[in-house]
Amino acid sequence: MTGSASLLVLAAFAGTPAHPAPADDFRWHAAIAAGKTLEIIGVNGPIEVSAASGPEAEVTAVKRARRSDPESVTFQVVDHPDGITICAVYPSGRRNEENECRPGGKGRMNTRDNDVNVTFTVRVPQGVRFTGRTVNGGIEARGLTAETELHTVNGSISVETTSWATAATVNGSITARMGRADWRGDAEFETVNGGITLDLPSNASMEVDASTVNGSMSTDFPLTIRGRWGPRRMSGTVGQGGRTLALSTVNGNVELRRAP
Repeated sequence: MTGSASLLVLAAFAGTPAHPAPADDFRWHAAIAAGKTLEIIGVNGPIEVSAASGPEAEVTAVKRARRSDPESVTFQVVDHPDGITICAVYPSGRRNEENECRPGGKGRMNTRDNDVNVTFTVRVPQGVRFTGRTVNGGIEARGLTAETELHTVNGSISVETTSWATAATVNGSITARMGRADWRGDAEFETVNGGITLDLPSNASMEVDASTVNGSMSTDFPLTIRGRWGPRRMSGTVGQGGRTLALSTVNGNVELRRAP
């Protein structure tokens, strides 16, 4: 057996695919226990998420660029007590401020005018929480079964989970369907330029605080008014109240709907 063949066999036993990904691609898979979190952090590019067929999480990333070198962007996998964080790591910026991949969005990721676009495709096992963060790109998450947290700046967000979710963007709409309303703390959905449409189970109980500046408000739920009510402000209690649901936009409509 040649030296190169030996290396290929060793890589296969280490969990690397027998057919290595192209230089511009990233592939990773591993089992993650229910209750742990899989977090994806990008900068330029969308995140597409769906349910895994088994207990293993799967992450694929494809890099594309017009001017910058795709190989300048690498990937880092951080194993921590709460789960796994995977980042697209761009070349570090000026002033010796090293880019770093850290859980919870606490790292640093300056692109320094690097235009490499990374598209993440993610498969999440049942019961595993998911967090997605990017800057220039939309996020779409379907068929999830645990808590979901999504953040972008320039892009729309669409999420569907049998649990609950939170989402924030600046330039884009938010569409969410949640199967439960027993979130911890406040459930927040926030954008500036875009509408918010949220589907909740018909038996949900919560405190609602929703607002828009240039748009309309609507709800399928009977709402006991708390404080002032107006066409651009909705504040009150649904059911027995309890946890707070906060919905905020500047340019867009807000719709609170009973899930079919």
